[in-house]
Parts: sequence; structure tokens; C-alpha cells
Amino acid sequence: MVAKNDTQMSKSHAIGIDIGGTSLKCGVVNELGEILFSFIVSLKEAKTEAEIINLMIDAIKQCTDQLKEPIVGIGIGFPGLIEDDVIIGGGVNLPGFEQLPLGKILKDRTGHNIVIDNDANLMGLAELIYGAAKDSTDAVFLTIGTGIGGAIMINKGLYSGFKNRGGELGHTVIQQNGILCNCGGRGCLETYASVTALINYYKTQNTAAEENIDGKTIIEKYLSGEDHAVKTMQHHFDYLAAGIVNFVNIFSPQKVIIGGGISEAGQFYIDELTQRVKTGALPISFAHSKIVAAELGNKAGLLGACANAFQKFKNA
Repeated sequence: MVAKNDTQMSKSHAIGIDIGGTSLKCGVVNELGEILFSFIVSLKEAKTEAEIINLMIDAIKQCTDQLKEPIVGIGIGFPGLIEDDVIIGGGVNLPGFEQLPLGKILKDRTGHNIVIDNDANLMGLAELIYGAAKDSTDAVFLTIGTGIGGAIMINKGLYSGFKNRGGELGHTVIQQNGILCNCGGRGCLETYASVTALINYYKTQNTAAEENIDGKTIIEKYLSGEDHAVKTMQHHFDYLAAGIVNFVNIFSPQKVIIGGGISEAGQFYIDELTQRVKTGALPISFAHSKIVAAELGNKAGLLGACANAFQKFKNA
């Protein structure tokens, strides 16, 4: 078999759609991970499930009209639980999208192959294929934001357990009978190490803190040596590292990728986590692991959706 060169590979295209609570991003990506073009469509005026689906179909048509070349398929990243391209539920801020066979609906109306997965899963896949872990086969991805999302990649593919119901890394229990989590459980990593948790903890330490303080401001105060912020960030590092220790001991990934805006705080953030995880993890499990910051930023969702389409349909 003749190996394809980069020029031949780049002729293979996929359409990606990354669905958020207020907008969707749509674009065309080649197999090298280059975004040929992309655009954002507001969902704020869409009041129903049907209206959002119509906007998705319009976006797909806009892509195919502009590309004027065949595509291998369409990948979609969606918030919530997805099983076999059916949206089971959890589409935050979106009307409907429960027990909805969205993949079949879109395939019937566009004629293209469709694959749908959770948005955090696809951000992780993008970092594995095109970003911070592209030299790896096995990685764990965490996105630290309002909550904590995550993804597990084994042998270059996503692993989410039976019927795509696993991979909920933010809901690893790190404190028995701990703080009540939005998921209904107690002591989840998310309740101790998300940016929301960071802000809440800072307010317990500094009762004079402004009501609308954010994570970026707390990090600035930490870097300037403010006592409350230092204590808060040490608390954050300790708990986040405890979660990562579990993932390292279970999966021994080559890379632990930290995403979300907080990962852009600086190298000190990664260094603090690395020091703690190296101390807490089994040496044999951490021997080939490295904690790194995500590289793709807000492009990750779109790139991951397309990477998923390439993996599923390229040789089908």
C-alpha cells in the first residue's frame, strides 16, 4: 500500500459543529487539523428544538456550498449525555433535546454521515490528535471552569464506558460525605477544584471580597502574594492534584491535559500541580506521565468534532 503524503491527506475534509448554550460554531477542517474556515451562529433567537436543528442544517449547507468538495462526514459536539448519536439529555440552556435521535434527523435531512459526542470528550480528543498530546496514545483531559469536564483517551480513541455513560472525571469523589454537588452526590472533585469552588473558597477566606470576583483576579492576587489568595490557590492545587493522582494511578496516561481559561494562568500553575501529583501518585504509574496545559483553546471543540468524524468515517 502506498503511503499518503501530507498533500493527499489534506484533501480529506470534515465539517464540525460545536454547540454551546448561546451559539454554535461551525467550520470545515482538513485531516491535518487545519481549519479552512469557520463561523459562529447565535442561538439566542431560537426558541425551540426545531429552530436550532434548522440553524444546524443551514450551517452545514453553508459549509458544503463554500467548500465545493466532498466531505467524509460531520462531527458534532453537544453538551450532555449522548448514546449512539441520540441526545439523552443535559443540553444546558437549550430547549428540548431529550431522547432525541439527532444523528438520524441530520443524516436524513443532509445526506451526510453524522457522529455526535459530548463536547468535553471532543475537546480532549482534539488535544490528543492535534494539540498538547499529539505525540501520545493515552491521555486524560480535564477542563477546569464553572464545573470540571473531562475525557479519557486510550490508544488514540475516546473511552467513555458502556453506552458512553462514563468519563465523568469531575465527579470522582475525593471527600467522603463532602460538599453537595449539582450532580446530587457529595464530595465530587468539581465541588472542590472548579473555578466556582475556587471563588467560593476565596470568599470564605476574605469576607471583604467583591461579590463578582473571578478566577483571573484571584490568580493575580495570588501572584502578588495576597494571603487570602495564596491560601485559596494552595487549597485549589491540593484538591485538583488529589483528583489527578487518582487518574494517574488508574490510567497511567502519557499526558494529563489541563484545559479551561485557568490553564492559561502560566507555567506556575502546571508546575504546582506536577509537584503535588509526583508526590502523591504511585511512582510506577507517574513514570511516563506529564501534566501539560491545553494548546487549542476555543478551537478544541470544532477540531475534536472533526477528528471524531475522521476516525469514524475516513476508512468506513
